Amino acid sequence: MVEDGTKENEIRIEKPTVDEYKEKRKIVHIPLVLIWDNAPADYVKLVKEYWNEVKGQIDKLTSKLGGVDKIYHEFFYLQGGEGEDELNSLKDINENSYEIVKKFVTNGAKLIQTEDKYLSEVCTDWERCLAIGLTSNEVRSKLSEFYIDASNKRYRFIADMIDKTLGEDEIGIIFFSENHWIPFPEDIEVFNLTPRRLDDIHNWFRDNLYKIQSLLNTKE
Repeated sequence: MVEDGTKENEIRIEKPTVDEYKEKRKIVHIPLVLIWDNAPADYVKLVKEYWNEVKGQIDKLTSKLGGVDKIYHEFFYLQGGEGEDELNSLKDINENSYEIVKKFVTNGAKLIQTEDKYLSEVCTDWERCLAIGLTSNEVRSKLSEFYIDASNKRYRFIADMIDKTLGEDEIGIIFFSENHWIPFPEDIEVFNLTPRRLDDIHNWFRDNLYKIQSLLNTKE
């Protein structure tokens, strides 16, 4: 729900008071949930239901706050390319979020470069290093330092891009993983979209941990 008086609002959704956010910069965070190749059918079903719920909630929220002006997306690096090329690059990342973005871009929203490719790849590689079985606490500690430093640089770049491109009284949407560390500018009102299906997806991962590990090992 929308909690008045807080900087960051979790939404399950009640009607916000439009005047409360008038002339403020606003951004809606939508957790980016992906489907990998050969994912189990029950997981795929949950994810599709999740994105259907997202569509309904974002329509309700923007109908109260206003139309979407800017769109940001995890792993989106393009800048100054042709519109169709930019949209197609999103389709390669996640077809479900692509469909939502395409609708808003058609209605006039602008898709903004969100990430620096180099910073994102460095962060991802350190994360992969941490994911392997390490026997040395010293090595793990050092890798953690590298990962945290890379993550801070990555998220600072994203925050700066949002700050430079989201204008006064504009509304942005950002599709990004749940556990991000993006330091949004203090004058931006942040709304976290949390569809109920997201809890079901969390539960699925908890209940199917060994199945996931087995699939990943097979893929390797």
